[in-house]
Amino acid sequence: MESSNAVAVYCGSSPGTETAFSSAATSLAYAIADAKRPLVYGGGSKGIMGVVSGAVLERGGKVTGVVPFAMLAAGGESEKADSGITVKLNESGRENIEHIVVNSMHERKVEMARRVAGFFGLPGGFGTFEEVLEVTTWTQLGIHNKPVILLNVLSFFEPLRQLIDNGVQYGFIKPTSKDLIVFVDGPSEHSEHDSFNWGEAALVALDNWKRDVDGLFVWTTRMEGTHAEALEAT
Repeated sequence: MESSNAVAVYCGSSPGTETAFSSAATSLAYAIADAKRPLVYGGGSKGIMGVVSGAVLERGGKVTGVVPFAMLAAGGESEKADSGITVKLNESGRENIEHIVVNSMHERKVEMARRVAGFFGLPGGFGTFEEVLEVTTWTQLGIHNKPVILLNVLSFFEPLRQLIDNGVQYGFIKPTSKDLIVFVDGPSEHSEHDSFNWGEAALVALDNWKRDVDGLFVWTTRMEGTHAEALEAT
């Protein structure tokens, strides 16, 4: 079931090297729960993913994890489990998480996106980068119209901001598309990032986001003239 109030969080299955990353994740999670917004995430209990989901549960919030079956199937192999990528259901203390099992990574992204009103990105690796950029592209193309808010903890996403600027400068991205991603930068002094209220700033950015530019295509139109939900077109 879709929830217009829910939000997705993309982030790493590892904790990273700095405590500011986990602090920001906790701050965001508390703000999400306090705002009565359900959390939709990738289902893991390791790294920043585990921090976010655990903190929402701690605050009494609702959590839905969307998990590809392959990650469940790999859970019994210790070498893979040690990577932090595998997922187990009904872990102790996390029984209240609703899990939805899908067949592929693509189905996971569609299932997450259709359930939420917007997306938050915390530091992470290749998977986080790919997820953030794909849902951004979906707004650009008109598959949905939802904000992407990146928490730029310790300037982690600064290279992405520069990449977007390069795309605009060299004519690959329209200037009007720069607002597809909103960067929450926090204090200018990185030493203050550990204690900054990232959650409050992120929700303000989400609530203030508005984009009236139409997407490039009408994705509900089918060749035979029938119609379907937009996200099924991806």
